[in-house]
Amino acid sequence: MYKLLLVIALLCVLNTSAQILPERERATVINEILNDKFKNLLPDLMDKAAVDMWIIISREYNEDPVLRTMLPATWLNARRRTILVFSRNKETDTLESLAVARYEVGESIEAAWDPEKKPEQWKALIDIIEKRDPQKIALNSSKNYGLADGLVKTDSDEFMDYLPLKYKNRLVSGEDLAVGWIETRSQMEMEIYPQLVEITKNIIREAFSEEVIIPGETTTEDVVWWMRQKVTDLGLETWFHPTVSIQRDEEALEDHISAFSSNKEGKIIYDGDLLHCDFGITYLRLNTDCQQMAYVLKPGETEAPEFLQQAFKKGNQVQDILTENFDTGKSGNQILSESLDQAREEGLKPMIYTHPLGLYGHSAGTTIGMWDSQDGVPGSGEYLLNENTVYAIELNTSVFLREWNQEIRIMLEEAGFWGEGGFSYLNGGQEELILISSE
Repeated sequence: MYKLLLVIALLCVLNTSAQILPERERATVINEILNDKFKNLLPDLMDKAAVDMWIIISREYNEDPVLRTMLPATWLNARRRTILVFSRNKETDTLESLAVARYEVGESIEAAWDPEKKPEQWKALIDIIEKRDPQKIALNSSKNYGLADGLVKTDSDEFMDYLPLKYKNRLVSGEDLAVGWIETRSQMEMEIYPQLVEITKNIIREAFSEEVIIPGETTTEDVVWWMRQKVTDLGLETWFHPTVSIQRDEEALEDHISAFSSNKEGKIIYDGDLLHCDFGITYLRLNTDCQQMAYVLKPGETEAPEFLQQAFKKGNQVQDILTENFDTGKSGNQILSESLDQAREEGLKPMIYTHPLGLYGHSAGTTIGMWDSQDGVPGSGEYLLNENTVYAIELNTSVFLREWNQEIRIMLEEAGFWGEGGFSYLNGGQEELILISSE
C-alpha cells in the first residue's frame, strides 16, 4: 500500500510524458489495486448477489473476460487450465480465494491443487466444492453481457460431467457478480483514473495543433496514425483505432452509419474545417474514451466563428441534461428516455449512446442508449445505475447553421464518475473548441 501511495503521488506531480511509469512500477500499481479489490470489494459483491461460491474457469489464450482482469501483472494470460474459486462465508465474514491450478495466481489467490498427489484437476475442484457445500454456485453465463459470459462450452460440459447431481440445481448465473466486479471502481483506481484522462486529452491537444496539422497538406488519416504512433512511443496501448473526421461548409452532413464507420478514406484538412476525433488509451488496466472537437482558424481569425461556438454550447447542454438525470437505482433506459425528452423540450436534437467505462472500453454495467437504439437498449439498458462507476458520457446533437445552410453534429465524449456525491467529470469537460492555427 505504501508503494502504491508513492506511485500515485508521482503521477499527480509529474508532467504528462513523465507520468508513464516503467513496467515494474506499473506492476506494483496493478497488483496492489487487485489485492485491495479482492479484500474489500469482492466479499460485498458476493453478499449482494447472495452467492456462496463463484467458480471461474479458463484456458490459456481463451480467457474469461472476468478472469483476465483478476490475473496478476506478471500473468499476461491464463496458464493451461486455470480455475479460480471464491468461497464466501458470511457468518464468519471470510472469503477464501483459491486457484485449482498448478501455480499460485498472485498474492491473493492461493494454490489449492497438487497435481502430483491428485492428477485429476476436475476432481480437485469437486473436492473443494464438497468440503464447503455451497448453497449457490455462480458460473459466468449471461445473455445480456458478453463480458459476463466467459464460460466456454467445453469447460462447461466437462465440469458438469464431474459435478455431483446434488450441486447441479445450486448453479446460478454469475452475471451480477461479473458485472459488479467489472463495473465497480475502487478508491485506488479513482486516485489514478483522472491522470489517464489527462494523458488522453493532452495527446488529443497535441494532435489538434499546428505541430501536427498543416492545413492544405495534412490528412485526417495522417492525424489518426500520428495518434497511434504517439501512444506506442509513450509505451501505452489503445483499445480501438482512433478516428478523425471533418465537417465543413458546402459539404453535407454524413448519415449516422457513415459517421460511425471506421472505414474512411483520409481527407485533406483545410482552414475553416470543424474537426472531430474519437480516441482512447489503455493504461494500468483502465481505459479512456474521449471525443473532442477543434476548429482550424482561417487567416486573420483568432477564434472560431460565433455560430460554431454557440453550436458547441448546445453539445454541452445535452451533456448537462444527461448527467443531471443520473440517479442511483434508475435504469439506463429510464435515464435515456428522460434525458432525450428534456433535451427535445429545450429545442435540441439529441442522440445519446453513453456506456460504462473501466476495465474494458465498452464495459459492463448501465448502458444509456446506443446510436441505433434511441428507444432503449434491451438487457443492459434495463440494468440499474450503481455508485462507484465510471461512464463515457457519449452523445451528439445536430444543429442547423444558417451560415452553412446545413446541419452539423456536435459530438462529445467525456469520462465521468458516479458516486455517493453525485456526478463529476474525471478531468473536466471540453467547454470550447480547440483552435488550430493555419499560419
